[in-house]
Amino acid sequence: MQVFKKISNLFSDNKRTKEWNALADFLGLDKDLDKDVRSEATYFACLRILSESVAKLPFKLMQRTKNKGITEARHHPLFNVVRNRPNKFMTSTTFWSTCEYFRNHYGNAIALISGSGRNLQLYPLDYSCIQIWYDNKKILKDTEEIWYVYTYAGKRYIYSSEEILHLKSSISDDGLEGLSVREVLKSTIKGNQKAQAMQNKLYDSGFTAKAVVQYTGDLNDENVKKFLQNIENYAQGKIKTSKGIIPVPIGSQLTPLTTKLGDNEFLELKKYSALQIAAAFGIKPVQINDYSKSSYNSSESQNLAFLVDTLLFILKQYEEELNYKLLSDDERENGYFFKFNISMLLRADLKTQIESLSKGVSNFIYTPNEARSYLDLEAKPGGDILVGNGSTIELNQIGIQYKSKLKGGDE
Repeated sequence: MQVFKKISNLFSDNKRTKEWNALADFLGLDKDLDKDVRSEATYFACLRILSESVAKLPFKLMQRTKNKGITEARHHPLFNVVRNRPNKFMTSTTFWSTCEYFRNHYGNAIALISGSGRNLQLYPLDYSCIQIWYDNKKILKDTEEIWYVYTYAGKRYIYSSEEILHLKSSISDDGLEGLSVREVLKSTIKGNQKAQAMQNKLYDSGFTAKAVVQYTGDLNDENVKKFLQNIENYAQGKIKTSKGIIPVPIGSQLTPLTTKLGDNEFLELKKYSALQIAAAFGIKPVQINDYSKSSYNSSESQNLAFLVDTLLFILKQYEEELNYKLLSDDERENGYFFKFNISMLLRADLKTQIESLSKGVSNFIYTPNEARSYLDLEAKPGGDILVGNGSTIELNQIGIQYKSKLKGGDE
């Protein structure tokens, strides 16, 4: 019976592993594909940058007040969950960095919502153990529903969409599952891995290229192998000689076949592939240490562009998912909402901070105590009142001071 739109056979972890290993042996593939992909330097760097960028931002529960202001909802039981401790095993930094890693590596991050109120906890689940089912025939429920099947240690757990936080990549074929960069750019990442493997082989051989050995005599295959192995051992330094000299028997000649990396534009091609991978993640060149076409000003603008072009989409998705899944309709009506504090990414040097805060205070944007809190300074008495430049007045009051003087003169 075709109950689900998307379904595949479920296996226990052991059976699934054995079948994959058998298939990999038959096809001659690397069995540990995920680990192999993460070994590519640019790919790993992009995962780290995005995970740390999201995790370093404070995630808070806010509330719009009756006087149209916004304040931290510290009294709400979920404030501590998202801000400090999503579950008893993880800090918020670890939890959000783990979610962001899964979101980028697998294209999807899944977290289980367990409990409610002050006892609510969030647990990240390994997406490689999850299958998504869409009950379009309304077999399990009166309405169409998405179900998440989590298989772990031979046991199967089924959760509804209301019990799951699902964070997707920006690319999706059906809106239910996101596509990962490693799936889309598989050939590019594999190409960079082969380039790194080639470089490693050059290190192993002491950057000694292949060579043609000319020898006089009639040697059988076994003796030829021993003869060449001895020369290779000398070339690779396995047999110590003075000043790297390679001894060659009389009547033999060693002619190296030089292949220069520069002739093949090896470094340029590798660099170009790295930039392609970084671009797919939304990472700017300066963030993967490519300063070839950048200055201090352009590096600063690239960091700002990273926030606008890359992070804002990610953060907006996190906020929307938690607002819908963790807050009730009444709470949303009362002005509660989750929000990342992006000002952490925009912090400048101390001089610039003080100048900006001073302008904010003098223009009635911040109270003195609010400005002091940005600098981690304690509040002072009388500092909760808006103060500023007295020359600033409302438009409809321009010239009122002159009218007051004229009236005083008439009297």
